[in-house]
Amino acid sequence: MNQRSVLIIQARMGSTRLPGKSMMDLAGEPLVGRILERVKRCVAFDDIVLAIPDTKQDRVLIELGESYGIKVFAGSENDLLDRYYQAAVWSKADIVGRLPADNATPEPSEIDKILRHHLMLGRRGFSSNLSVINNSGYPDGIGAEVFDFSLLDEARARHTDANLREHVHLNFFNYSSGEAVKESWCPISTLECPIEFRRPDLVLDVNTQEQYEFMSQLYQYLYPKNSNFHITDTIKWFDNIYLPGRI
Repeated sequence: MNQRSVLIIQARMGSTRLPGKSMMDLAGEPLVGRILERVKRCVAFDDIVLAIPDTKQDRVLIELGESYGIKVFAGSENDLLDRYYQAAVWSKADIVGRLPADNATPEPSEIDKILRHHLMLGRRGFSSNLSVINNSGYPDGIGAEVFDFSLLDEARARHTDANLREHVHLNFFNYSSGEAVKESWCPISTLECPIEFRRPDLVLDVNTQEQYEFMSQLYQYLYPKNSNFHITDTIKWFDNIYLPGRI
C-alpha cells in the first residue's frame, strides 16, 4: 500500500536564543527562504509543508512560504508535538519528515535518502541522518528525521510533559544520550555517512548570533558560485577558507 510522505519544516520568529532568525539575511534572502529553496529539490517526498505558530509575528512566514510555492500550516506556538501532529493530519501524511528551520544547508539528496531508507525497512520506527546516531558520521544539520504518523499520534496522546511537547524527537530518540525511548515501540535506524563528507565535527545549525555570522559567511562565499552548493563544497570552504582565516 502506498504511504503518503510529507516533509514538515518547523519555523518560528520567536526563537529564545536568536529572535527573528527565520528572516535573517543569507546572501540576499531570508534564512527560511534559503532552506525552502534547497528542499524544493527533494524528489522523494509527496509534499512539503512549512509549519509555523499561529501568531501575529509569524504571519510574515506565511507570506514567505507562499512566495516559494510551499504550503504553510499555522498551529500551536509552544506545543510543537501538536503542531506536527496537526500539520500531518492537515497534509494527510502517513510518513512524516522533520526538518528544523535552524538547519540552513539541508542536503536534498540526503533527505531523500533517509526517507527511502525508512520506507525500505518495511516497519514503523524513527530514522535519522540529521545528526550523529551510532557513529554514522553525519555532519549536524544536513539531513532529516523520518517517522510514522502512527507513532506521532501515540506520542501526542501519551505525553503531557512540556519538554516532550516542545522537542518532538525526544518522544522517540535522545541524540545526547544516543538512546531510543523504547526500542520495542519505536526502533531507531540510520545510515552510514558517505566517506567524502563524513564530518561529525561540523555543526551547521543557526541557534546563536555566532552561528548566524558563520552561516552568513558560508552563503556569501558559496552561493554566488553555485546556488545548489553541496556539503562537499561546504567542507572545502570550511577547511580551506574559513579555518585558515581564523588562525
